[in-house]
Amino acid sequence: MKPMLKKLFIFCSLLLCTAMVFAQDFPERSNTLVTDYTNTLSAGDKQKLETKLVAFNDSTSTQIAVVILKSIGSYDINDYGQQLLRKWGIGQKGKNNGILVLVAVSDRKMAIQTGYGMEGALPDILTQRIIQNDMRPNFKAGDYYAGLDSATNDIIKATKGEFKADEQPADQNSGSDGGAIIIVIVIIVVILIIVFRKRGGGGGGQIIDRRGGASPFWWFLAGSMLSNNNNSGSDWGGFSGSGGSDSGSSGGGDFGGFGGGDGGGGGSSGSW
Repeated sequence: MKPMLKKLFIFCSLLLCTAMVFAQDFPERSNTLVTDYTNTLSAGDKQKLETKLVAFNDSTSTQIAVVILKSIGSYDINDYGQQLLRKWGIGQKGKNNGILVLVAVSDRKMAIQTGYGMEGALPDILTQRIIQNDMRPNFKAGDYYAGLDSATNDIIKATKGEFKADEQPADQNSGSDGGAIIIVIVIIVVILIIVFRKRGGGGGGQIIDRRGGASPFWWFLAGSMLSNNNNSGSDWGGFSGSGGSDSGSSGGGDFGGFGGGDGGGGGSSGSW
C-alpha cells in the first residue's frame, strides 16, 4: 500500500507543479478598462480610450476591456482571451456583458472575446470583421491607438445595433498555438498509465524503484517539461517587474472595477 501512496504523491506533485506554472501566466486583475503592460500607447491615448470606455460602462453597464501584452507564450490567443475574461470577471455578474480586446504585440496576434450576454449583439463574424477592417491595417502601419479606437467604436455601435457584418464569411484564425499544453497533457497521461501498470517488465520504464524512490529519468523529464513551459511564458514582458509593467493605471477615470462576468469562448482572432 505504501509504494502505491508514494506513486500517487509523486504524480499529484507533478500535476500541481504544472498547474502552478500555467496559473502564473495570467496577470492580476486590473483596476482600469485599458491596461497596457507594454507602454505601446502614449499616456494621452490611453486616457482617451479609458474615458470613452468608462463612459460607455457607466451608461450601459457593458464593460469593454482593452489589454495589451508583450506575448502570450504558447497559448492560443482565443483560449487565453477567454480565460482572462473569466479570471478578471469582465462584465456584470448575471448579465455577462463583458468584451475583451486582447493584443499580444510581440506575437503580432489579436483577439476579441465576448461574454455570454454579448454573443448575440457581437457574433463571431462581426468580431472578425472588426479585427480585419479596424485593427489589422492600423496595427500593420504601427498605429495601435487608431486600431483600438476604431475597433472599440464599432464594438459600441454593434451593441446598439448600429453596426452590421457583411454577408461575406470571414477568414477566422483558428490555428492551434496550444501545442505545448497538449504535449504536457499527453506526458501526464503516459506517466499515469505507467504508474498503474502491472509490476515487473524491466526497470527502464519504472517511475518508482524497489526502494520507493523516483527514477532520476522521470525527475529529469518532469523538470524539463516544467522548464520548457516556463520559458515559453518568460518573455511576456508583461505584468510584473519593471519596464513594461503598468498596474492598469491610466491617469484617471471613475471605473469601479469589473463585475464578475463570464464567457464561453465567443469571439475571433487574427494577426498582422
